Amino acid sequence: MANTTTPTMARSFLQVAATEEVAPPLRAVQIEGLVVLKIIKHCKELSPSLVTGQLLGLDVGSVLEVTNCFPFPIREEDEEIEAEGANYQLEMMRCLREVNVDNNTVGWYQSMLFGCFQTVELIETFMNYQENIKRCVCIIYDPSRANQGVLALKALKLSDSFMDLYRSNNFTGEKLREKNLSWVDIFEEIPIKVSNSALISAFMTELEDDTPVTQCDYDRLQLSTSPYLERNVEFLIECMDDLSIEQQKFQYYYRNLSRQQAQQQAWLQKRRSENMSRKAAGEEPLPEEDPSNPVFKPIPEPSRLDSFLITNQIANYCNQINGVSGQSFSRLYLMKALHEN
Repeated sequence: MANTTTPTMARSFLQVAATEEVAPPLRAVQIEGLVVLKIIKHCKELSPSLVTGQLLGLDVGSVLEVTNCFPFPIREEDEEIEAEGANYQLEMMRCLREVNVDNNTVGWYQSMLFGCFQTVELIETFMNYQENIKRCVCIIYDPSRANQGVLALKALKLSDSFMDLYRSNNFTGEKLREKNLSWVDIFEEIPIKVSNSALISAFMTELEDDTPVTQCDYDRLQLSTSPYLERNVEFLIECMDDLSIEQQKFQYYYRNLSRQQAQQQAWLQKRRSENMSRKAAGEEPLPEEDPSNPVFKPIPEPSRLDSFLITNQIANYCNQINGVSGQSFSRLYLMKALHEN
């Protein structure tokens, strides 16, 4: 009886193991309200300096739960200080484990200014985390948008197709067309859900004032958005200049490529005419391609990663300018109607 059931049990165990390896796609990031307040406090206190911190929590199915976080020390270039920072992280996680707090790393958070986060350093940090953690996210907070009444909190991850291409370090046009990868396929934004425990929700309900609001919030009617709008336009112009420089690199590459192809055709025609003369003289023809000839040395194609990141940043600045301008126009039309009345 045992011999007949053993293969079935073994097959079922292998099936379960195979199904457990395939993790469901990440659908949402659930953050505790206290974690959001910690991130905002850390980013605002040290603004305009860029800060980072560790995210701790649990990976439950298609939801990544962020239950705690702690800040990183300000990074320095000194190797000894960097080693002290790594020891600080390990010591913090050990202390959290001793007090029975979730100490599983699920990613990191960092601050940004005016929506500028699409950098090669962010991608390299993602790849370093991916070596040890299968699913991790980066929470990005922009304290400069808090003055506009916007909670600029984003959860990002790299797309699987982009990570495969980044490991091969081949961002040529042919490879990008083969993978059907464009600049919008680098980052994936994951929806964020802020959750609170029942005790915190009850406490916040007790703090709410039952009396109706008697004082109007006139700050919402401020017509001036020039500082934020001007900085976004300035950064947008800088990105356009950087994109123009990247385009000049590709134009230079294609000019050299066409010049090389013309030289190759001229060399082949000369070699073919020479071979015809050798055949007429009864001699062996020479090979039509000579690898030692510098004319046949392939010209390396410049990487398109920088242009993709710059295009991503331009789209982000355009969206921010569009949002701020839309709100400003609404206020201007409102004030115009009030003046007419």
